[in-house]
Amino acid sequence: MAEAVANVARRINATVEEGKDSLDLSNCKLISFPDGVFKVLTSVLENIRVISLADNEMKALSSKFFSTFTQLRELDLRGNVLTKLPDAVAQMEHLTCINLANNSFSIFPEKLTVIATLERINLEGNTITEIPVDKLSDMPALKWLNVKSNPLDSNTQFALQSLHNFDILSSRDS
Repeated sequence: MAEAVANVARRINATVEEGKDSLDLSNCKLISFPDGVFKVLTSVLENIRVISLADNEMKALSSKFFSTFTQLRELDLRGNVLTKLPDAVAQMEHLTCINLANNSFSIFPEKLTVIATLERINLEGNTITEIPVDKLSDMPALKWLNVKSNPLDSNTQFALQSLHNFDILSSRDS
C-alpha cells in the first residue's frame, strides 16, 4: 500500500514540477480519486488536458472531479469497476474523448450526450443493453462510438445500424 501511495505522489509531483498537461494515475490501485490531489494540483489545474485513471479499482468518481478539471480534453477510465458517472460530467465543455471500456456500466451514461465537444466514446466490455440512439445522433461532434462486447438488445442493434453520422463499433462488426 505504501508503495502505491508513493507511486501516486511521484506522478503528481512530476505533473506539477514539469508543468505537464497530463496526469497519469493508471495502475495505481486507486479505489477513488484522492482528495489531496486537488490541493497539490491547484497551481496546474487549468493546464491539465488529459487524465488517465485506467486499470485501477475505482467504483465511483466524484462530482468534484468533474467540476475541478474543467479544461479536460481526454479522460481514460478503462479497466475500473464504475457503474455510473455523476451528473457533473455534463459540465465538461471541452471533453473530446472518454474511455469507459471494461467497467461495470449496465446503463449508458446519458449525461455524456449533452457534451457538445465529445468526439469519441468507448464503452466496450460493459453490460449495457440499451443506448439512447436518438440523443447520440444529435451530438454535434461525435465521430466514433465503441459498444463492442455489450449485450445490446435487438432494437438497439437495429437502431445503431441506421446511424451513419459517426463510426460505430458494435458486436455485429466482430
